[in-house]
Amino acid sequence: MIDRIKTSKAPEALGTYSQGSKVGNLVFTSGQIGIDPATGILITDNFKEEVLQVLNNVSAVLDAGGSSIDELIKLTVFIKDISNFKAVNDIFSSFFSTDYPARSLVEISNLPAGANIEIEAIGKIL
Repeated sequence: MIDRIKTSKAPEALGTYSQGSKVGNLVFTSGQIGIDPATGILITDNFKEEVLQVLNNVSAVLDAGGSSIDELIKLTVFIKDISNFKAVNDIFSSFFSTDYPARSLVEISNLPAGANIEIEAIGKIL
């Protein structure tokens, strides 16, 4: 059985997809961008703030599915500019404990709504 995740603590989907899905003891988030769910505004003028908003959105979807940021298995990170690789690492090192999840990071040509970064995640249900 697949349970779809919907929470007001993360931005609504911009298209025909759910914020996440719960299958067995796993939560799969859809790609999250730096939209502040309270205002609906996409943060793009400060990369660090944008990344932190994305991580908060990922965390909100994981929480709504019964997982948490501490139960992350895998992150897939899409960025528009690979020169931000070090900045992502620096931000992740302050956001996560030293027990980091597995991660892929790839540069792509464009992201929805003009975002600079998008992250999807897989978490284990507590």
